[in-house]
Amino acid sequence: MQAVISIISTVIIFLLMMKLHKRFPYPIFMPILTSTIIMLAGLLLLNIPYDVYMEGGRYLQHLLGPAVVALAYPLYNQWEMVMKYKYTILSGILIAMVSGLISIYALLVIFKIDKELILTALPKSITTPVAMQVSESIGGIPPLTAVLVMIAGFTGALLAAVMFKIGRIESPISRGIAMGSASHGVGTAKLVDYGELDLSIGSISLGLSAVIGAVVCPIFAFLFM
Repeated sequence: MQAVISIISTVIIFLLMMKLHKRFPYPIFMPILTSTIIMLAGLLLLNIPYDVYMEGGRYLQHLLGPAVVALAYPLYNQWEMVMKYKYTILSGILIAMVSGLISIYALLVIFKIDKELILTALPKSITTPVAMQVSESIGGIPPLTAVLVMIAGFTGALLAAVMFKIGRIESPISRGIAMGSASHGVGTAKLVDYGELDLSIGSISLGLSAVIGAVVCPIFAFLFM
C-alpha cells in the first residue's frame, strides 16, 4: 500500500507542478525542482523514512532509463543537422569536460579542500549513474557525488536563460552542448523550452559527456591528484 501511495503522490505533485510552470514559466518553478522540494518537505514533516518512500519510488526510478532512451527521438529527427556539425559538437563537449574538471579542481585547491572531497566533486558534470561509478573508482564518495550532480543540474537549469541572455547565445548547437555537457539530464530537460534541435544536441552531449567523462576524469585524477 505504501508503494502505491508513494507513486500516486509523486505523480500528482509533479503534474501539479507542471501546470504551475505553464502558468508561471519561470526557471524557479521548474517542475523537477519544485516537485523535489515539496516531496522532501512532505517526507520530513510526516516523518516518513526515505526507505519507506522508495518502496514505490524505486519503480519511478526505473523509468529513468526509458526516459533517457526517449531522447533518441528528437535526435533521430535532427540527425542530418547533428552530422553536419559533428566536429563542432565533439570538440565542444571535450572542451566543456576538460574546462569543468580544471575549474572545479582549481577552485577546491584554492580553498584547501580535502583530497577526498575534490575527487568526489570531479565527476559532478557527468550523469548520475556514471558519475557515481567514476567517483568510486578514483576514491571519491559516490553518494555525495550524486548530490553534487543534482546541484549542478538544478543550477544549470535555473541559470540557463539568464546566462544565454547575458552571453547572447542564440545558437541551438551552443545551447545544447552547454546544457548537456554541464547540467546533464536536468539541464537537457530544460531545453524542451527552446526547441527540438536544442534538445537533440543536448541529448547527444549528455551521452557523450558520460562516455568522455568516464575516461578523462580518472586520467585527470591520476595526473593531478
